[in-house]
Amino acid sequence: MKRNETVVNKPTFESIEPSFGNSFAYQKFDKNQRNQSNVWHYHPEIELVFVNGGSGKRQIGSNLSYYTNGTLILIGSNLPHCGFTDELTGNRSETVVQMKKDFLGENFFTLPEMEDIENLFEIAKSGVVFYGETKAILGHKLETLENKNSFERLHTILDVLYGLSTTDEFRILNAEGFSMHTGVKDNDRINIVFNFVKTNFKEEIKLQEIADVVSMTVPSFCRYFKKITNKTFTQFVNEYRLVHASKLLSEQQLSITEVCFESGFNNFSYFNKSFKKFTGQSPSKYRNELKQVIT
Repeated sequence: MKRNETVVNKPTFESIEPSFGNSFAYQKFDKNQRNQSNVWHYHPEIELVFVNGGSGKRQIGSNLSYYTNGTLILIGSNLPHCGFTDELTGNRSETVVQMKKDFLGENFFTLPEMEDIENLFEIAKSGVVFYGETKAILGHKLETLENKNSFERLHTILDVLYGLSTTDEFRILNAEGFSMHTGVKDNDRINIVFNFVKTNFKEEIKLQEIADVVSMTVPSFCRYFKKITNKTFTQFVNEYRLVHASKLLSEQQLSITEVCFESGFNNFSYFNKSFKKFTGQSPSKYRNELKQVIT
């Protein structure tokens, strides 16, 4: 079987159903029950995720990054993303809340009192990560959902959303835009491309090969990918490799050279230069500072 024949499967559309008597979905995972939703997927529900501790990859839209000491993320409707935890992440728990924008009624968030949260939902279309005290305090509030009844959970979720909508401790992940509203055909196509990169990033991916996967000419594919992601395909692949390198530097006892080649780079000098440009640090300094944070 040829390599490009292994991934021409449609992206995962996740169907989410709140439990009986609830207008939103809530789940909590720990080391005894891991979140198995690690594939590239999307859904109409807005998703709020708090990962308590640990480190791992974030891929939301075309943004690729690596988190340490947990993460707090808000993901807008139909914004594709991968799962954030697995058996190697080392997190203590993961709390996930999923809700449709109108889960409290079609006009609820258009009320004057809800203006800040309405604005929050708007920027969530690009994906938002929160840090600092906001991550610590509001992440803890999300974890308390486990011991609350349905009404108390709803009240806490609104409280958390308001806190997120009024903080300055956030970063928009797809600041240059990520257009996933171009129709089902384009949605499927970009997901196939991302899944292909996820599967084959350790190998050379030629433009002709990826263009063939989505049945396009090379010039058409390059224009299409840049329009959708505001990145060239080469830039996206290299960023995916660099995020994987960050993960290896944190989790594996590999030499810097081994990390370079395990991440899909075949030139050590280019890897060092690219890693420093991407993170602001050399691979060795990145690993040493990460060890100090963890210890």
